[in-house]
Amino acid sequence: MSKAWLHWIILLLISAAVSAVLLWFHIPAALLLGPLIGGITLSLCGSPLHIPRFFFLAAQAVIGCMIAGTLSPAIFPVLFGNWPIVLLILFSTLGASAFSGWMLVRYSALPGVTGAWGTSPGGASAMVAMARDYGADVRLVAFMQYLRVLFVAGAAVMVVRFSLGDEAQALSQEIVWFPPLSVSLLLTVLMIAVTGWLGRISRFPSGTMFLPMLVGAALHTSGTLSVELPEWLLALAYMAIGWSVGLEFNRAIFVLALKTLPQMLAAIFAMMLLCALMALALTHVLGLDMLTAYLATSPGGLDTVAIIAAGSRADMSFIMAMQTLRLFSILLTGPAIARFISRHAVRAEAVEER
Repeated sequence: MSKAWLHWIILLLISAAVSAVLLWFHIPAALLLGPLIGGITLSLCGSPLHIPRFFFLAAQAVIGCMIAGTLSPAIFPVLFGNWPIVLLILFSTLGASAFSGWMLVRYSALPGVTGAWGTSPGGASAMVAMARDYGADVRLVAFMQYLRVLFVAGAAVMVVRFSLGDEAQALSQEIVWFPPLSVSLLLTVLMIAVTGWLGRISRFPSGTMFLPMLVGAALHTSGTLSVELPEWLLALAYMAIGWSVGLEFNRAIFVLALKTLPQMLAAIFAMMLLCALMALALTHVLGLDMLTAYLATSPGGLDTVAIIAAGSRADMSFIMAMQTLRLFSILLTGPAIARFISRHAVRAEAVEER
């Protein structure tokens, strides 16, 4: 057996073991976090393994389609019927994200663009892809984004357990890995392949995720296509994303990440606290249950929140309406915010030298 094959087997075993443990404790996004941790572990041990870019892009397309399958026409009345509250939450989150990114760059060794994208509260996988397109260090962005995913997912589990009690465990066990093949599945895979390819050649940032999401949402909400993604296909997509990001780490990047870990954690906890307060306000203003309000304002990212919400009794329409609107807002404003932070977030050391 060659050394490369041995590394792949070890990577697969570590990823499967970590995912199994996380699934045992009912941690959302376990199938993504397991491969991510496995990839980081092997990379720090000096493994030369590398995932071809094609698999990362294919996984992005699958995730975009997964998000499309959670959307429904019900999101539009929700957005328009509560637009003052929706806009208030949207601008508050974007403002807090920009401020935390500015503070993180000013008081740490992170480059400006990297700090800005790392603190953006959009879909973690989408932010990683966009960071790559705009010149940020994708490894640090991924570390920050998935570190936030880890904390937000843990907090979400506690909210789900508190809201649903013993029912939460029962819901998390309702996983069908290999459902029967159907025409809907074949058409879904074909749609992913075509729109993912078109998104790639369009050179639009994160186009391989957003075009399948937009086309899939249009077909799904109109009733033209019933989006069907079996659990095994989603698991492969999560594995591709986790390995692609984790295997790009090296010791220098990991040391820099550890040096700025206190600042990163402060930014994450501040964002989580703000979103929790907004969720509490939503329960009083709109009469929502705490689970729906928390997931709607959660800074964990649209893709991760969709995974968590799918395993609960929360109002998916309101949650995905809020998360989708925020994701598109970050897509439009993210580059400008990153440029502003890069130019104006002068570090404290530089100020003292003057």
